[in-house]
This record gives sequence, C-alpha cells and structure tokens, in this order.
Amino acid sequence: MAQLGGTPILVLKEGSERTQGRDAQSRNILAAKTIANAVKSTLGPKGMDKMLVDSMGDVVITNDGATILKEMDIEHPAAKMMVEIAKTQDAEVGDGTTTAVVLAGELLKRAEGLLEQEVHPTLIAAGYRLAGEKAGDILNGIGYDISPDDSETLKKIATTSMTGKGAGTVREMLTELAVDAVKMVAEEGVKKIDVDQIKLEKKTGGSIEDTELITGMVIDKERVHPGMPKIVKDAKIALINAAIEIEKTEVDAKIEITAPEQLKSFLEEEEKMLKNMVEKVETSGANVLFCQKGIDDLAQHYLSKKGILAVRRVKESDMKKLASATGGKVLTSLEEIRPEDLGKAGVVEEKKIGGDDMIFVEDCKNPKAVSILLRGGTTHVVDELERGMNDALQVVAVALEDNKYVAGGGAAEVEVALKLRDYAVRVGGREQLAIQAFADAIEIIPRALAENAGLDPIDMLVALRSAHERGEKVAGLDVFKGEATDMREAGVIEPLRVKTQAISSGMESATMILRIDDVIASSKTEPTPPGGGGMPPGGTGGMDDMGMGDEY
Repeated sequence: MAQLGGTPILVLKEGSERTQGRDAQSRNILAAKTIANAVKSTLGPKGMDKMLVDSMGDVVITNDGATILKEMDIEHPAAKMMVEIAKTQDAEVGDGTTTAVVLAGELLKRAEGLLEQEVHPTLIAAGYRLAGEKAGDILNGIGYDISPDDSETLKKIATTSMTGKGAGTVREMLTELAVDAVKMVAEEGVKKIDVDQIKLEKKTGGSIEDTELITGMVIDKERVHPGMPKIVKDAKIALINAAIEIEKTEVDAKIEITAPEQLKSFLEEEEKMLKNMVEKVETSGANVLFCQKGIDDLAQHYLSKKGILAVRRVKESDMKKLASATGGKVLTSLEEIRPEDLGKAGVVEEKKIGGDDMIFVEDCKNPKAVSILLRGGTTHVVDELERGMNDALQVVAVALEDNKYVAGGGAAEVEVALKLRDYAVRVGGREQLAIQAFADAIEIIPRALAENAGLDPIDMLVALRSAHERGEKVAGLDVFKGEATDMREAGVIEPLRVKTQAISSGMESATMILRIDDVIASSKTEPTPPGGGGMPPGGTGGMDDMGMGDEY
C-alpha cells in the first residue's frame, strides 16, 4: 500500500502478502535448508531410506534424492527451486542428486552468517560464482583418465553409485550387467550414449539374483493366437506400424446387399484381403511379426497356420528399440515389406515370468538396444532396484563420454575446500569471505557421510584435512573402518561430471535464492459465495504456513 497526500492507494490485490528485506531472505533460506535436511540423512553407503505415502495411500521406499523430492508435496517456491536442482542433476548425470541439494542448502546456511555480518547478498553471490568456477578447475585438475576398455574401473564407478541403494548383496552382478549393457548400446564415433536404449523391465517374483541382461528386447506381451509357435529359432522379424485388419472407409458409406450370394462374396473378398496381407508377410521370409496396431482374428488364424509368431499392439517406443536391437526397419505398410527390411535374432520365445507371458527377442547380433529384466520379492524392492540400476547405467555412460573420474568418499570435496581457502586469500576483498564460506560449505559432504555412519564428524573432518595437507589427494572417508583411506584403492570413485554438475547446480540455485529480497504472494482466490459478491467468510484468502501463496 502506498500513500499519496494522505490517501491510501491499493497497489496489490487485497489479501496479497508481501515480505521484504532480511525477512524474505530468512524465510527463503529456511525453506531451502529444510529441504536439504530432509535428504541429508540418505547420503552415503550408510544413509537411511525414506518412506513416502501419497494422498492415495501408495507407498514409495527409497533413498534416491530426486525421487524423495519428486514425491514430496512441496508448496514453498524457494523449496520448489531446490527440487528443480535434483531434477536437473538426475536428468543430466543420473546421480549426485542428494549431494547437489545438500550443498545448496549448506551454501545458503553459510550465507546467512555473512548476511548477519552485513555482507551484501550480491557480494556473496559474486564470491560464490568465483568459488564455483575455481572448484570446477580444481576438480578437472584432480580428475583421472579412464579408457573405454577399462571395465574394472567402470564397474567400480557403477558400484559406488549403487552402494546404499538396497541391492548390496548382489551389487557385483548388477554392476557387471550395467557396464555390459552400456557398452553394447554405445555406438562408435558417437560421443553421446543414449541410455534410453536400455530397457528396464520389472517383474516381481524370484529374487534380485534372477535379474538378467537380454541381448535383445523383452516385450511385455503374448502371442496373439495359441496355435502359433512358442519359440522361433533363427528369427526373421517384420516390424509393422499398420493394422492387419480391413480398413474402415474414411467417409460414412453404406453397402446395400440384397441377395445372400452378395453377402457371401463380400465376406469372401474380406477374407481374401486378409489372406493377401498374411501372404505378403510370409513371402518376405518373416517368421516373427511385431505389429504396432491390431491384428484381425481371421488374420491371426492364417498367421498361426503359416507358423508365424505374431504380437500385436506393441508400444511405439518398444518398436523403435526392436528396430535398434534386431537391425530391422519399422514399416508403415505391408506393401513395402522386403527381405532386407527384416530384423534378425537368434531366438524369439514366449516365456512365463512372474505369472505373465512375455516375449523374449534374444541373441541379437551387435544390438544397439538391450533389455535388463529386473526381479525382486516385492514391488518396492523391484522399484528401488530400478532406481539404483538407472543411476548405475547413467554414471557408466557419463564416465565413458567424458573419460574422467574423481575419488569419492568426500575426497574430492576436501581437496576442493583446501585449494579454495588458498584461492580466497589471493582474491582478497569482501568476496574472500564468500569464497571461504563456499569452502566450508562443500565440506558438508564428508561431514554428512560421517554423521550418517554414526562417526564423529569433527574428528573425521580433521583427519581428512590433515591427510590432504600432507598431499594425499585421494584420501576419503571409509565409513566402514571410520578412518581416512585411499579411495582409489578402495574402489570408491565417481565420474567427474557428477561432481562438477552438483557443484554448479548447487551454487547457481543458492545465488538465485540469495538475490531475492522481496516476495509478493497473491492471495488464493476463493469462489464468490452464492447470492452476490463480497468477501468470502473469514476475510482474505489464506496463506500457507511458510507465508507464500501460489505465485511470487
């Protein structure tokens, strides 16, 4: 509200709430810290899980930072920005989501101390930016090269990613599957690896040990006719994106039939058309047919008589993967089907998995799309296994793309903090305070690892700092022994990009939240009561607990 010559002028809609200055900053920082604290306890091999129950009563049990924040029903705008960090981190590198969020929360916590010392937010933001850029250079300097043929190192990267994700007992087998799958879909000369070409198919039943890699595709469908063969060896596969049915006319048309003979010839003609379609498939040499649309009952009968295994209503994404796996082409019409367009597979078989029939397309030669069939005792186990497997596949792909990795277990963070403190002295000025705050903030990662393992965080941090000051760049926290250890020897390593992305995402979000000094929240609109306008009962539309509305 503004004042002009004693007359109040209403600028904002009645019921809007405005928070300014330090008050706005404090609220935003509190919201961000709350989110960071919510996921901090999941960090590391001894991190705990969260159980999330939605309004429908569905339960998710996970320690994956991105999943936790996606499932939480968050209202506060600054808190929503923290969720965005996790989503970006997950989309870009697949792992390090908790690290990014915890780091952003800690950067804001340290900034709060500087704000109390009357350091201006823009100065803190400038210092944080300088520190973020320098941290990226330091990480590049302490990164190690990895060759694409070094499967052992790639397995260690996948194992580090899956540690603490619930599949502890069979980690070795799962990481081997992840590395093999990524190497199969990696194309020569193409820098970017498309992890979407690895299909994760979940089925409850059996145990995690029954998880397997299929050098081809698993399609959650069954044969369309029981008379068709259950297994086809040396399969030649037709992929059709057209219905094997009699097409209905585009316009409303009536066919007048006046005599029984006409009806008979009409039906015979339909039958002949379907027979022709099936013959086209047979003539091409195909003995397996995957159809994206429907297959007429009569066509099913003819296909089974010819000994062709057919599957209908296959998803478009599965059709594309089948083409990549078998080397075939997805055809839009039966007219253009030629022997050279067919895909090839060693065997196509219908198997019963967990009570459901599934089609396995296996033994494909040099497949560019593969499947991993995930098994587990309950739905929650299989879901968490899928999240862990997804992270493992992503980090292996990132490591192969960049050919660089760094030591894990907080080793990289302690080294970055050590070098940043030296850098801060050289920069000088008030930015020096922000760079030092950044160095302190980044040490939250080894500190949280120690806390989650039940160790004394201060003792552990002192041990790590002294190891790094002695020049042990790869000294990280072994949470099982409770001491500073060579992380490369321990096999705890992570792709360089996971760290650089986490630091840059955390830094950018923290600086953005810091620069907000005015929050204007619209009132929540409520329906006008029947019988006229005016205010709804109880005055203006309510604000939520954090003092924010839908917009700001």
